[in-house]
Amino acid sequence: MTPTDDVLEDLRLAIYRGFSATGALPPITELAAISGGADALVAGLAELAERRHVVLDDAGELAMAHPFATRSFGFSVMSATTLWWGGCAWDSFAIPNLVPSAGDVLVATRCPTCDTALAWVVGRNGPPVGTAVAHFLVPVARMWNDVIHTCTHQRLFCADACIDRWLAASGETEGDRLAIDTLWHLAAHWYDGRLERGYQRRQPTEAKDYLRSVGLRGAFWGLDG
Repeated sequence: MTPTDDVLEDLRLAIYRGFSATGALPPITELAAISGGADALVAGLAELAERRHVVLDDAGELAMAHPFATRSFGFSVMSATTLWWGGCAWDSFAIPNLVPSAGDVLVATRCPTCDTALAWVVGRNGPPVGTAVAHFLVPVARMWNDVIHTCTHQRLFCADACIDRWLAASGETEGDRLAIDTLWHLAAHWYDGRLERGYQRRQPTEAKDYLRSVGLRGAFWGLDG
């Protein structure tokens, strides 16, 4: 039986606050106790995934609770006390903006084309300086069709030339490119409230308004212009 909405919210908060505090999913026994048993936990996670609060992999295991991930998707986010996995470029830049105690963090990854190490100190006060470029492959209208595929292809490259080489080698179609400062502004407040009880995902109109407010335009983002 799927847990009640109140229990689902307790479960969601336990997952998110556990990730926030420790960088890891709380013990399964703890989550099962909150849910009302092992079967209720399975049903609860499935319902949270249906409501787009978490992402399950093909085995039914929890892979992501945006912006947190249970394993490496190519990005590490390190504060003075905690190590998180970021599910993508967007999520990795969001973590220091969401977690109150994070302070400035070191976001590290590698260029998918040339394997060059890339790292930035990311905090809440403004975007880091850098010439790297983010490339998002999957348009916003299809991002939830396969979230793991989507997040796997929201990466940071050394420069436009590396994106060009990656697209040519992979045969993929151009998505959208974001400068570092645009990526930071996109991530800064996207997940506001996610650690609080009663969090509600943005409605489509609200989401579009947010995307416009950080300078995004065009059909890739479901926007005019």
